[in-house]
Amino acid sequence: MKYYHVFDVDGTLTPSRGTIDPKFAEWFVEFCQNNLVYLVTGSDRAKTLEQLGKNVYNACAKVYQCSGSVVYIADCRVQTLDWKIPETGHQWLENELKRSEFVLRTGNHIEERPGMVNFSIVGRNCTLGERKLYVKWDQENNERNSIADRFNANFPGITARVGGETGLDIFPTGCDKSQILRDFEDGHVVFFGDAMHKQGNDYPLAAANAGTNHAVQNWQHTWQLLKEIA
Repeated sequence: MKYYHVFDVDGTLTPSRGTIDPKFAEWFVEFCQNNLVYLVTGSDRAKTLEQLGKNVYNACAKVYQCSGSVVYIADCRVQTLDWKIPETGHQWLENELKRSEFVLRTGNHIEERPGMVNFSIVGRNCTLGERKLYVKWDQENNERNSIADRFNANFPGITARVGGETGLDIFPTGCDKSQILRDFEDGHVVFFGDAMHKQGNDYPLAAANAGTNHAVQNWQHTWQLLKEIA
């Protein structure tokens, strides 16, 4: 039986919004050379390259960007899902931005990506310190889960899920990370992710995966598990 090793990126192979540890990167490339390795992330290609570097990126058999709506093999884009959020949904998010009691705004709050939208109250332009402020706020106020629940109640056919530390991933229902499983029906998927809780964006893939799921705490935990596998 084939074993497919599938990895989330942010918080699983790298620190949240950070770059991969150089020693781990070197080790991971070697792991890729001896195993079937795939990445699945809510981010776009530019951000993933920024976090992992081209050596790690191209060492993987395939990279599923935007939760699988865009697919790359090395530098070649092999698949794209064209979808735009309806104007009513876009306006709803704008209203949520005005409604939030978290006062800090840094820009790039509604980022449209192929096949999905990423929504962030604090904004994707935030610094590490600003990010930490929002993470603390969200933990105390449960804001993102509340926004996701209300969005999902208002827009049947579209799904909002908590993604990363500060954002929400929004996409056509069914076009979450679980959509990549169609490519692995002939083998056993070993999935590593840091957001497998019910509201997390790794949850749909973990829930649908008939193989093995590893809910990791951080990239160090991932490396520890991989050393045991290797």
